[in-house]
Amino acid sequence: MNKFQKRYPGVSAEREIQKFWEDNKIYKFYLNEKPIYSVDTPPPTVSGGLHIGHIFSFAQAEMLVRFKRMQGYNVYFPIGFDDNGLATERLAEKELGIKPIDFERYEFSKKCTELSKKYENKFKDLLKSMGFSYDFDLEYSTISDEVCKISQISFIELAKKSKAYLKESPVLWCTLCNTSVAQAELDSKDTDSKFYYIPFAVGEKILEIATTRPELLCAVVCVFVNPKDHRYSEFVGKTAKIPLYNFEVPILSDSKVDPEKGTGAVMCSTFGDTTDVEWYNEKKLACKSVITKYGKIKQDVLFIGSLSIKNARKEIVNLLKEKKILLKSEDITHTVSTHERCGREIEIINSNQWYIDVLSKKDELIRAADQTEWHPKSMKKRYTSWVKNLKWDWCISRQRYSGIPFPVWYCSNCYEPHFAQKDQLPIDPMKTSYEHNCEKCGNNEFIPEKSVMDTWATSSLTPQINLNKLNLINNNSQIKNIENIEDLEKGEFFKKIIPMNMRTQAHDIIRTWTFYTIVKSLYHLKKIPWKKIMICGFVLAKRGEKISKSKGESKFDPLLLIENNTADILRYWAAGTKLGTDVFFDINDMKDARRFTTKLWNCSKFIISHLEDFDLSSKPTKLKPVDDWIINKTNKVMLEAGEFLENFETGLARRVIDDFFWKDFCDNYIEIVKQRLYQPDIHGEKERQSAQYACYYCLINILKMYAIYVPHLTEYIYLNGNLNRFTGVQSIHMLFWEKNLEKNINFNKEMILFGEELKDSIFKARKYRSEHNMSMKTTVESVSIEHSKNLENLFIETKKDLIACLQSKQIIYKLK
Repeated sequence: MNKFQKRYPGVSAEREIQKFWEDNKIYKFYLNEKPIYSVDTPPPTVSGGLHIGHIFSFAQAEMLVRFKRMQGYNVYFPIGFDDNGLATERLAEKELGIKPIDFERYEFSKKCTELSKKYENKFKDLLKSMGFSYDFDLEYSTISDEVCKISQISFIELAKKSKAYLKESPVLWCTLCNTSVAQAELDSKDTDSKFYYIPFAVGEKILEIATTRPELLCAVVCVFVNPKDHRYSEFVGKTAKIPLYNFEVPILSDSKVDPEKGTGAVMCSTFGDTTDVEWYNEKKLACKSVITKYGKIKQDVLFIGSLSIKNARKEIVNLLKEKKILLKSEDITHTVSTHERCGREIEIINSNQWYIDVLSKKDELIRAADQTEWHPKSMKKRYTSWVKNLKWDWCISRQRYSGIPFPVWYCSNCYEPHFAQKDQLPIDPMKTSYEHNCEKCGNNEFIPEKSVMDTWATSSLTPQINLNKLNLINNNSQIKNIENIEDLEKGEFFKKIIPMNMRTQAHDIIRTWTFYTIVKSLYHLKKIPWKKIMICGFVLAKRGEKISKSKGESKFDPLLLIENNTADILRYWAAGTKLGTDVFFDINDMKDARRFTTKLWNCSKFIISHLEDFDLSSKPTKLKPVDDWIINKTNKVMLEAGEFLENFETGLARRVIDDFFWKDFCDNYIEIVKQRLYQPDIHGEKERQSAQYACYYCLINILKMYAIYVPHLTEYIYLNGNLNRFTGVQSIHMLFWEKNLEKNINFNKEMILFGEELKDSIFKARKYRSEHNMSMKTTVESVSIEHSKNLENLFIETKKDLIACLQSKQIIYKLK
C-alpha cells in the first residue's frame, strides 16, 4: 500500500481495496467454530441494469452484515440471481430482437439464460464495486439445475399432499403477457371511465342498470340487488331480459351490492371483476366465456366477435345509441387492477391452472408473523393485512416460455396428471416422454405440461436453496441427492441456519417474496423461515414514483454515480434515513458524504502522523482527564450505535457516530490535545503518550464504527496508516466491535459529565471571541470557566490543556 497522500484517491483506492479483499478472501465463508449468522438476501431480477434503488436497500442490509461479522459471527451472506420468468423473457425479446413464439421453448430458454449470465456478470461487477461483502462462491441462480430440482421437488411434494392442485376456474389474466397472474402481482390505478345506464326489461317494467363494461352484456348470467334496497324488492326472484341479446337471467339479492353505486342494481357477467367471480362461485352460476387470452371477444359472439375489448365496448355503445336503448352515460373515475409487469388492465378468464392452497392456511400464516421480529415493526401490518384480504389461492402456473417446467404429463384419454420420478429431476416434460401407462385408465399416450412455474414459486425457496448450498459446500453425501425437501433437515446445518437469522428486502415485495416464502416454509419445514426480517424503503425519482430498471433513467445509473462520487459516498448517503423510509434521490445530497470522507481522511492522517513513535505497550498508567473522557465517550458511542444496529437502524447509528466524530472528537478533543502532541518538551513526554494512546484508541474504534458504512476508506486508512502493527489483524473488517456492556467495554459516567462541562466551557469561550470579533489565535489574559464541585480536580488537571486550546495566559475556575 502507498503512504498517505494529500487527498484520498477515491475510486482508484476503492479498486485497490477490492482487489485486496478478493486476493485475501476477507469475506470468504469458512466452516469453523464461530456461530453462524445466516442472511436470506433478495436475488435481483434479471430484467435490466441495477439502479440506485437497489444500491440503497442492498447497502443498508450489507451494513448490518458487516456489523454482525465484526461481532464475531461466521456470516453466511450469499448472492443469488432471479433469472427466470416473464421479466427475463421481456429483456431477451427487447435486447435480442426475438419472439419466443419463433423458437422451441428450450431454445428460447437457452437464449434467455445466456443473456442472463451477461447481466449477472454486470450485476456482480457493480456489487463488488459497491464493496458489498458477499461471498460470491455462494452464488445461486433460480434457473440453475440445482435450484430447478429443489423447485420441482417442492411442487411434486405439495401436489401429492393436495396442497398444490390443478383446477379449471376463473383466473386473473394479462392479455398483453398472455399469462395467468397471481393476486400479489396486481397493481391498481385510477382511470377515467363511464357509467352506461342501460334498461333491462323485467316483464312490463324496467330495471335500470349502470355498468362500465357494456361489452359484457353478452356474458351476463345474473342481476343482483341489495336485499335491504326496497326499491327493487319486487324484482327479486324474477328474470331480466338482456338488451341487444334478448336472453333472460335471474334477479337475485346479495349484500355485496352497494345501493349508492350507480343505480343500486348490477349485472353479473363472467367475468367483469372479482365480485363477479365471488357470485359465480357462491351462487353456482353458469359461465359464459367470451374473452380470449389475447384480449379479444370470441369470434362467435354476436355484434362484437373478434374485436378487442375496447373496440367491442365502443361497438356495443354505438348499437345501444342507434337502437335508442342507452339511457345516458356519466363520466366517472374508478380503480382498476393492472399487471405490475406491464401495466395492462387485468381480465378474468376461465382457464386450467395450478394453484397452491393458501386460503385455508390464513390463520396459520397470520400467526407466523407473530413469530417473526419485524424491522420496522409497522411493516408487520402490511403483511397481516395482505393475508386477511386474500381472495384467491396462489396461482403458480404461467403460460410463458422461460421458467422452471412443471414435471408433469397428462393422460391424453382421462387427463389424469402424472408426475416425474424424483431421480429424474430436473426435467422438462416437453423434451422427455412419460414412459409408463396411466394409473387410472391404462392409456400410454401423454401430453406434457407446457406452462412454467411462477418465478416466486422458486424464489420462495431461498432458505432451502441456501441450506442446500451450505450442505453441498460441506460435501454432505447424506443429502447430496435430495429427493424430498425434508431431506435437508438431515444435514448438520439445518438447526444452525433454519430459521435463518435475517431476511432483507424492500417493502414492495412483502405480499410476494415474504408471503410466499412463509407459505413454502410452513408447508415443507413446518417452521418460520427467518427469525428477523429487515424491510427497506424505496428511492423515488419524484414524488410517489419509484425508480425503475425499465425506465432507463441513466442519471440514476450506479456505475456513473460511483465514478463521479465513489462507492463509499453512495453508501454513506444510503445510511442517512430511518429504516423502511422512502427517500428522494438528489445528487446534491452527496455533498455531505463527500465532506465527511474528506474529514475522516484528514483527521486520520493527522493522528497517524503522531503515532509513528507510539508503542501500544507504553500506555501510561494514568491518563490525563481529557484523554480519559474521550476514551469513555468512545465506549459510550460504540454501545449506543451498537444498540441501534441490533435493531437494524443503520441511519440512527450513523447519526450517533457522526455526532461524536464531528463535535466531540474533531471540534473539541483534537483541538485540546494538539499542543500536547506537537510540544512534548513543554507539556511532558508522558502527557504526550497519554494523548497518543487516546488518539490511537479513538481512531481505531472510529474506523471500526465507520467500517460498515465506508469500508474502502476505512480499510485504506487502516492499511496505509500501518494500524495493523498495533492490532495484528489483517483487515479492519476482521476486528471485533465491542458492544457488550458487561463483557467488553464500559464507560465512566462522571468522565462523560466532565466532558460535557468541558465542551460547554470551550463553546462559551469561542462564542465570546466570535461576538467580540476576536481571532481564535489571539492570546487573551484569562478565561473564566465554571464547573461542578465534584469535577474540580479533573478541571484543575486539565488547566494546561485549556490554556493551550483557548490561547489564554491563565484559566480562572468558578464553581457553578
